[in-house]
Amino acid sequence: MALTDKMVRTAQPQEKAYKISDGNSLYLSVQPSGNRLWQMRYRHFGRENILSLGKYPEVTLKQARFKRDDAKRLLSEGIDPAADKKRKIVQAKIAHASTFDAVAAEFIELKEREGLSPATLIKQRWFRSQLENSIGRRPISDIEPFEVLEALKAIEKRGNYETSKRTRAFADRVFRYAIITSRAKTNPAVGLGDALISGKVKHHAALVEPKSVGMLLRAIDAYDGSALTRLATLFLAHVFARPGEVRLAEWKEIDFDRCVWLIPASRMKMRSEHAIPLSRQSLEILRQAKALAYGGTKYVFPSLITSIKPMSENTINMGLRRMGYTNDEMTAHGFRSTASTLLNESGLWSADAIEKALAHKGGDSVRAIYHRGKHWDERVKMAQWWSDYLDELRQGQLTFDVGKTTSATALR
Repeated sequence: MALTDKMVRTAQPQEKAYKISDGNSLYLSVQPSGNRLWQMRYRHFGRENILSLGKYPEVTLKQARFKRDDAKRLLSEGIDPAADKKRKIVQAKIAHASTFDAVAAEFIELKEREGLSPATLIKQRWFRSQLENSIGRRPISDIEPFEVLEALKAIEKRGNYETSKRTRAFADRVFRYAIITSRAKTNPAVGLGDALISGKVKHHAALVEPKSVGMLLRAIDAYDGSALTRLATLFLAHVFARPGEVRLAEWKEIDFDRCVWLIPASRMKMRSEHAIPLSRQSLEILRQAKALAYGGTKYVFPSLITSIKPMSENTINMGLRRMGYTNDEMTAHGFRSTASTLLNESGLWSADAIEKALAHKGGDSVRAIYHRGKHWDERVKMAQWWSDYLDELRQGQLTFDVGKTTSATALR
């Protein structure tokens, strides 16, 4: 006889557990504790097993029958319903643990182990944070394209068009990683770039007029803040490396005898070791920084608060603000544009040598440095010419010196 809702509801516990059959393999197991459990007895390839279908009243009689019928269907297909249930539970746990944020963190950690530069890792973590409150807590396998687009549009609404585009590119990489590691089957970030506004690329503000550069150099000389900040800013002007490379520079990388600063590949944006020839002026700046070194620091330009950390990434920019230059006029990164523009306009140096100096195409290896690698001789002469030229601008000479032009050309 089949069970009724009243029979299930009024079933009372006894000293020992007992069963009330509903027929067709389904029964209610009444426990001494009062719990009433839906169970199903079945055979799979000759082996008897019991499948738990849930507890009453959370699972009603009608729902238990539906679950029983589903289990019967699986058996007809040769699938063990108990094993299938366990598999789905494991899948659910994996999905819960594999949120977008968790997979993104794992992806960034992988890139860190691969040697991605600290500056790039910071950007990756920032992109991750942009998606944390929208899709971050969602199981990555469940995320739909409209969810990703909605998150990107929220960034776009703040006027951050480029950030929206770059965040989409980051999400795309995370989803591809999730597919490779079997946490997702599709990439919902694909193609969303066409639905985003393409903003104008904002270049780092820089001074490129000789007169303005001369005024800036005099402002650096007159800077009344930290001497270390003044030296770091001046050094940046002479070597035109990336600001992050300057603030993270270590004394072990400086070869005073060979007049070379060798930056390891781990800190370079292009993931290739880079060497910078040091002019007389650059070496003098380093000697002055050495005299200010405190606490046995390994950094050329340590933090103004503690010697065990490098200078803050905002220090040079804050120094420029204190000198009176706004963020739209000059930035720490702008020294690279200044050098690139004026070196090219001088007509003295090959484009390849300038690009090499800017590390746009990777850097020189140690062998290339010490064995006169391609463009190295030209870069050594260019580094000294650039420092001499900056000195002339600082002193008020506003045009390229014809005498030096002839001399530099002859050196080539």
